[in-house]
Amino acid sequence: MKLEKITNLLDETLKIKEIEDYSQNGLQVENSGQVKKAGFTVDASLAAFQQAAEKGADLLVVHHGLFWDKPVILTGSMYNRIKLLLEADIALYAAHLPLDMHATLGNNARVQKIMGWEVSGDFGEYKGVEIGKKVDFRSPVSIHQITREISEKLNCEPLVWNFGKEKVKNAGYVSGGAIGLLQQAIDEGLDLFITGEPKHECYWVAKEAGINVIFAGHYATETLGVKAIQELLQKEFNLECFFIDLPTGL
Repeated sequence: MKLEKITNLLDETLKIKEIEDYSQNGLQVENSGQVKKAGFTVDASLAAFQQAAEKGADLLVVHHGLFWDKPVILTGSMYNRIKLLLEADIALYAAHLPLDMHATLGNNARVQKIMGWEVSGDFGEYKGVEIGKKVDFRSPVSIHQITREISEKLNCEPLVWNFGKEKVKNAGYVSGGAIGLLQQAIDEGLDLFITGEPKHECYWVAKEAGINVIFAGHYATETLGVKAIQELLQKEFNLECFFIDLPTGL
């Protein structure tokens, strides 16, 4: 399978060129042009590249790529990563915000499928676009129950700021490092905000506003999108694919 055919499908499906982001989304490192096997993982780490090479991947699709909004000097760990990709002839494709917000394949959309929640609309404005989801529970549900279900279905150990109602009717959900959207959840009067990881300075903001916050892990909440892309490429191209699971504990 030609690399160009795969990347064209991903670019078009994820609207890579239409979505403003500080990640350099799309094909970040090219290979010799052919793909027989593809790997999928969250982070563009040396460990991921090593496993991809060991398993014979020609393409690795990640959520957090190598290149962001600033020029990168190819020294140290960055040199080692690039060197391995080039020597193993592995192409690298990254999709950050486009994968977070995609209507069906995105990290935030897939939570409906995984958790079985009723998603009632979009939530969490970032760069003029709402990237997360608003959840309305069928009946008030306890924070303890939601935390347990998140732990079981996302395979994580959530951190909970239990500052609000014991039973909640609704929630805002945004994967990854979206604690900066906490104030939007407060302004909308939501009972619960769910995201990936905390920030120290947000603790008192949440406590004084009386809102519950559950942190399910940056990594755990962002495996969903790359796995959805894996399913897409397997279906469209009958491509041999595998997922590289490298949790960071965050």
